[in-house]
Amino acid sequence: MFPAIGFVVLIAMVFGGFAFTGGSLGPVLHALPHEMLIIGGAAVGALIIGNSGRELKGMGSGFMKVLKGPKYKKQDYLDAIFLVSKLMKMLRAEGPIALEPHVEDPKSSSVFSEYPRLMKDHTLINLIADTLRLIVVSSGTLDVHAVEEVMDNAIKTHHHEEQGPQATLQGLADALPALGIVAAVLGVVKTMGSIDKPPSILGGMIGSALVGTFLGILLAYGLVGPLAGRLQQVIDADAAIYHTVKQIIIASLHGHPQPLVIEAARSGIPHHNQPGFAEVFDGLRGR
Repeated sequence: MFPAIGFVVLIAMVFGGFAFTGGSLGPVLHALPHEMLIIGGAAVGALIIGNSGRELKGMGSGFMKVLKGPKYKKQDYLDAIFLVSKLMKMLRAEGPIALEPHVEDPKSSSVFSEYPRLMKDHTLINLIADTLRLIVVSSGTLDVHAVEEVMDNAIKTHHHEEQGPQATLQGLADALPALGIVAAVLGVVKTMGSIDKPPSILGGMIGSALVGTFLGILLAYGLVGPLAGRLQQVIDADAAIYHTVKQIIIASLHGHPQPLVIEAARSGIPHHNQPGFAEVFDGLRGR
């Protein structure tokens, strides 16, 4: 909703302010379709040149993330803490053999199935299952720091992949002012070919050419750039739950007492989604 509201405010303030100060919108609106064709077409061509089909498809999902915002709420973080804590408790109390069927096939696991919303994030579930599978296979003899390094690498790889659409959008934002200049230069070339026309006609043609520069800058800093920044915010917000999972596993493997494990889990959760200590503690005890 906020991106749409922001877009309306942007258009209203720019064009409304121009008209309010005595500017005529007619020449601008007349030139917009032609300039947009050049700038938009060049932008699409540049995107196709610089990206694979997979990356272009990822831009579509990136726009959806911007519109929907971060997908994880407070309850999701609580569920992640409860899920991993149950698995780690099973590992301590019943041993690797009891844990093995759950991590080998999370879809059939009675523990994982308690959290259907988390199950939709295959990367998160695989991070939990793959890490605990290492512990099961090694019968719990792995060095904790080695496990932490493996999890860090997995999270880093996932975060890098998620940032692909954001980098593409930011690159497009950086290129749009130059593409606007390209459209403006073409307009000047067209004007020079009509140098014998009356000043009133030449003025209109030069004004139309300048609309290209205006449009490139407006799209870059008023639309595409902010979209890229918002997408980065959403990606960073969604990444917090992976670090929460990692902290629980690592703190549990270190043998820390439950209060410290809870604080390790809570410490990396954004404040607006961070559950209280008592809320987590009571939930773990089934209250």
